[in-house]
Formats: sequence, structure tokens, C-alpha cells
Amino acid sequence: MDDRRKFSRILFAASAHIEQTEQTWRTKILDLSLNGALVELPSGYTGQLNTVVTLAFVLPDSDIELQMQAAIVHKTPDHLGLKCVHIDVESITHLRRIIELNMGDAELLDRELNSLVTPTP
Repeated sequence: MDDRRKFSRILFAASAHIEQTEQTWRTKILDLSLNGALVELPSGYTGQLNTVVTLAFVLPDSDIELQMQAAIVHKTPDHLGLKCVHIDVESITHLRRIIELNMGDAELLDRELNSLVTPTP
């Protein structure tokens, strides 16, 4: 994996879907971070790098749906790497909690969250 990542990634297996210009593809989330996700390349999906999509998924054993607009930052024959470009307050709150529970380090997570909202020089 890339050592330059600033955000902790957690393994997170969940069904999801990707939406782009009135089309929807089913996929599976493989891992999550505050800054994006790695998902399986959906069958028939032909989107290119830098394309913005909506990634949506429901938390297991609940009816809470998280959504984020994300840009495709890498694409392989099996996976799409997505970087979050916009997420609503409710979704980021739930995402933060999921990651916090899996990381077990609230202080590290707070630093990562602050780096999302603090511009780098």
C-alpha cells in the first residue's frame, strides 16, 4: 500500500452502489477511510480517472445510509480507488464513528479529521 496516505483505512466489507449520470452499478466496499474508499470494480462500469461518482451504502443491521461524492483516483481490472470530494454532515458523523470503533484510537482519528478541514500550505 501507499506509505504516503494520511488517513487510516479500515477493512469494511459492505454492499454498496455507485451512481453516475442516472446510472447505478452494484459494488462492494473493501475498505474505508475518512478520505475515501476502495471498492470492487462494478461489472460493466467504464468510468475513467477523475470521474466523480456517488458512493452509497447502508450500515449493516440498520437503515442508515451513507453517501459521498468521490473522484476515481485509481482504477485496476478489479478495483476502484475513490477519494471523497464531498460528504454531508450526517454521513461523515456515521463514517467517523465506524472508523473510530475499528481503529480504537480516537485521538488519531481527530487528527485525521482536522487534516480534512485544515488546508495544507
